[in-house]
Amino acid sequence: MPPSIVAGLWGALAGSSLLLGALIGYFADLPQRWVSAIMAIGAGVLISTLSFELMQDAVERGGLQWTAAGFMTGALVYSVANLLVSSYGAKHRKRSGEQQPSENDAAGSGVALAVGALLDGIPESIAIGVSLLAGEGVSAVAVIGVFLSNLPEGLSSASGMKRAGRSWRYIFGVWGGIAFLCGLASLLGYTAFARASGGVIAAITATAAGAILAMLADTMMPEASEGSQELTGMLTVFGFLLAFLLHSLA
Repeated sequence: MPPSIVAGLWGALAGSSLLLGALIGYFADLPQRWVSAIMAIGAGVLISTLSFELMQDAVERGGLQWTAAGFMTGALVYSVANLLVSSYGAKHRKRSGEQQPSENDAAGSGVALAVGALLDGIPESIAIGVSLLAGEGVSAVAVIGVFLSNLPEGLSSASGMKRAGRSWRYIFGVWGGIAFLCGLASLLGYTAFARASGGVIAAITATAAGAILAMLADTMMPEASEGSQELTGMLTVFGFLLAFLLHSLA
């Protein structure tokens, strides 16, 4: 099987937990505290994954200069794009409560929510595709980390979409489509940078890491601290440790 297809399949696998989480969020009426707790664990997993998988790999491939430049570029690009989609009604796209607007509250917010959700998933998927370029196979820890962190994202967001009056066709269309596009992004990430230098690959990997960290601060942590403030830190640390153990044992 061509490596590019393999990259796409790994990306789709990691993205599939968005749809799985959406199914849970739509059909299981979980208490707010539970949703927030799961989100906190997912945030910790993602912080650990970008630290020990993406950033470490970037430094080893291209050094600190390329890594630092890519990291800040990713944060900047994500933040600007996030401001744009937020202005159209997607600011609270990962919130499970009453924060998400309905189409009546903000016309066009449905499209903005879909674009914002895609914006959140693309950096992770590209990083998975790029991880195959070392010739040692995909980073299983990165795939597992992204899979585990995507689950609460889909769960919380779908729950909020349902509360905002979005139809089940819209909710599962969004998350099913994004899971597919995550696979496509991994495929394109592998294909686009297959002949790139170590420095460029390092910069791209770090760019994904910077975008992911900015996404965490902007969209995941507010939901993580919504209903279980006294446990948010502990649960985030648990998620971090879980991913760190996977990295250490791999």
